[in-house]
Amino acid sequence: QVHLVESGGGLVRPGGSLRLSCAASESIISFNNMGWYRQAPGKQRELVARITALGATNYVESVKGRFTISRDSAKNTIYLQMNSLKPEDTAVYFCKAVGIMTMTLPPSDLWGRGTQVTVSS
Repeated sequence: QVHLVESGGGLVRPGGSLRLSCAASESIISFNNMGWYRQAPGKQRELVARITALGATNYVESVKGRFTISRDSAKNTIYLQMNSLKPEDTAVYFCKAVGIMTMTLPPSDLWGRGTQVTVSS
């Protein structure tokens, strides 16, 4: 069974940085897009950043200029570099792959289990 595994969350002070990683458990043959979502307590899950198979990116307005999404195809991994973190960035961050296909998985949508990011002094 193919999984997406997030890592890199933690506790950081305001103004600090973290880099999240999302790795697929199998080699990715193709995908439509992969992205990072977040969900804060009592709020709906929202898209933070997304990257397409062609490398196009888009971000929610509140993180533009602070967060960067990237992909390492050789490692079947996407990253979210988060700089100038604010308390309002505190949330569980989830990775999602849309239309991901591997040797054992037909094109499917997958979610990771999430990683906690807490921004607090």
